[in-house]
Amino acid sequence: MKLFRWIDQLIMKLEEFILSFAIILISIMIVGNVIAREVFESGAFYFSYEVSQFAIVIATFMGISYAARKGRHISMSAFYDFAPFKVRKVMMILINFITSIVMFALTYFTYKYTMFEYGSGELTTSLQLPTYWMAMFLPIGFFMAGIQFLRNTIVNFTAKAKDKVYLGVDAVDYNDKDDRDVELEDLSV
Repeated sequence: MKLFRWIDQLIMKLEEFILSFAIILISIMIVGNVIAREVFESGAFYFSYEVSQFAIVIATFMGISYAARKGRHISMSAFYDFAPFKVRKVMMILINFITSIVMFALTYFTYKYTMFEYGSGELTTSLQLPTYWMAMFLPIGFFMAGIQFLRNTIVNFTAKAKDKVYLGVDAVDYNDKDDRDVELEDLSV
């Protein structure tokens, strides 16, 4: 069990590094391109669009897994928030399980797309890199997200979740936290 926790922590640190690096790279490329173009009237950053595009794809698809791990995905929770505990528990299990199935299906389709890109031999215009290098992050991201959503499903069946709903592996549902002191304002005045 310690080995799995160690691997999980390693994957989380790798995801954090990849996401941080991608965001910093996007910032450097965009700001560098603007400075080169506007201040120095130079096209020195001619490749900035492609590098930024690579970094956005990497951040987006690797970020799906990280957001699932932390329970930070955008959700429309109007019905969920007002449901009783048992209904919320069942809803969260179903939502995570169905989402994991969708993620694994998308893994398959994006893998097929990546193999198509690989077979085409197409290169990017500025850097002359194979286009499948960018496409390969799609199935990796979807697969990792599928694993995280499946883990989110499983954690809601464990003993630690008997009186809580988990949005992520370590993210307790905000409806289940005891330290919520929400006071409604009296609007009748």
